[in-house]
Amino acid sequence: MRIAATGLDAHLARTLAPLYTVVAAEPLLGHEALAAVRARARAQGHDERTVLTSEPGFRWESLRAAGDTLSLFASRRLVELRIPTGKPGREGAQALTEYARRLPPDTVTLISLPGLDWRAIKAAWVQALEEAGVLVVAEPFPRERLPAWIGERLARNGQRASQQTLEFIAERVEGNLSAAQQEVEKLALAFEPGELGFAQVSASVLDVSRHDLAQLGDALLAGDRAFLVRMLDGLRGEAAPLPLVIWTVAQDLRRLVGVYEALAAGRGRAQAMREAGVYREREAAVADALSRIDAVRARRALRAVSEIDRAAKGLTGRDPWQMLCALCLSLAAAPRARRTR
Repeated sequence: MRIAATGLDAHLARTLAPLYTVVAAEPLLGHEALAAVRARARAQGHDERTVLTSEPGFRWESLRAAGDTLSLFASRRLVELRIPTGKPGREGAQALTEYARRLPPDTVTLISLPGLDWRAIKAAWVQALEEAGVLVVAEPFPRERLPAWIGERLARNGQRASQQTLEFIAERVEGNLSAAQQEVEKLALAFEPGELGFAQVSASVLDVSRHDLAQLGDALLAGDRAFLVRMLDGLRGEAAPLPLVIWTVAQDLRRLVGVYEALAAGRGRAQAMREAGVYREREAAVADALSRIDAVRARRALRAVSEIDRAAKGLTGRDPWQMLCALCLSLAAAPRARRTR
């Protein structure tokens, strides 16, 4: 069975198949499809998760072993197999074909692939996966459908906008779904549910914000400590919306974490940047930040943002602006060298 990624939610509302193969030519839709299957599987009691990645030295018998191994902790399992290159090789193709013919019981298997050309998607092993389960294809999104897609995403947040406004957003993001999703998230933070006026949206999309939040993200990536302090002081003095400031920092940290996850899965630097939603013009800045902020620091910082958000909501009694400033300055600093004995 083959379905488009946009039809996956309706499918999962009806049933849960034992095998899903996600072909992600469009990274955002592919990422969301994988997340939707995971969530549905957890809701159905598949609490134990095993993740395998096809990389140099990967042993394909481990796929069958993961499905056949009895669990001491859960009766239902989720087995994920990531094939970053989309090319399992002869041994992998045979292993996938045999696995599809004999799926393990009480197990949902989720296989992720990058975009495949028309020859690759007709390969025998892909056909075997499609026949045994559901092939979810996340195709590149046509430009003409983007305004309607943005409208649907706004509706999820209780917001709506005129066709002119939706066309404006689509034009500004130049067909980039990740950028469009970021604008939708930003609008949800900046404005209450209801009708969004063109003036509100155009000011937000064109300027990012009247408080130059784009410069805050650039300063964070560049490690410019002096400018970070001035920027945060200025934002606080101008009564900038704190949730939007926190969101800006969190978005850049999510991109760093996303790049590291893609690199760990075997992607090249350029592909990892694309999958993490990094705009081409910001690739150099992100690369600079990667040289200073390793994966561990990026993940810890992202967790720290959650604490700052709780403080902003009055749940901890701490000053969220001070916490945010301390976090940004710590990320701007070079990592401490390890002591040698």
